[in-house]
Amino acid sequence: MEAALPEAGTAARGRPSKMAAAEHQPAAGDGGKSLSALLGCIAQAMYYGKADITEEMLGGQLYPKAAPEEFRALRAKMGGLLQSIASADMDLNQLEAFLTAQTKKQGGITSDQAAVIAKFWKNHRVKIHESLVNQSCWDNTLKNMNWRVDLKSQSRHVDQINTPVAIVEMELGKNGQESEFLCLEFDEAKVNQMLKKLSEIEESMTALTQTT
Repeated sequence: MEAALPEAGTAARGRPSKMAAAEHQPAAGDGGKSLSALLGCIAQAMYYGKADITEEMLGGQLYPKAAPEEFRALRAKMGGLLQSIASADMDLNQLEAFLTAQTKKQGGITSDQAAVIAKFWKNHRVKIHESLVNQSCWDNTLKNMNWRVDLKSQSRHVDQINTPVAIVEMELGKNGQESEFLCLEFDEAKVNQMLKKLSEIEESMTALTQTT
């Protein structure tokens, strides 16, 4: 008589098999495309102000077979990992050590998930870091500066005509907002005064850097 085969998802001795345990984890089986897309949507919401991306929308499109609570847990876990990586602006060595530790952690991530996260961070690190820097800037910043040297053709004082002056145009603003332009005129004395002040600023910053 032939031996009866164990039921699907159950080991021969009645213990849950690895396959059955894996069914409790949201998995797409698409080579990491769904997880990569999930990380992209999390980044959009966290760093680029895309508040219209809902949890229901993501779960339905990326992990349609997962239970809502399973997808919610996955999204929270990936969001926490991405936030830790981004806040530290991890380089490749730091990232590898961090993800390796997460794979060995109880309730952590799989090696496949770690590989997807690593690839995502390598491709998006610069853009996410720039977004974090921009979010930390409350006031306008200097976005660009142009200058030229002209000869002064008009003046209240005759002796100032045909003297060289520096024309400096500064572009001020925040990313995503319309810029403001500030035009300044400096004679030689003002240029020297400005250079002296900038030199003092540089010395103060260097001293502060060395003490820290």
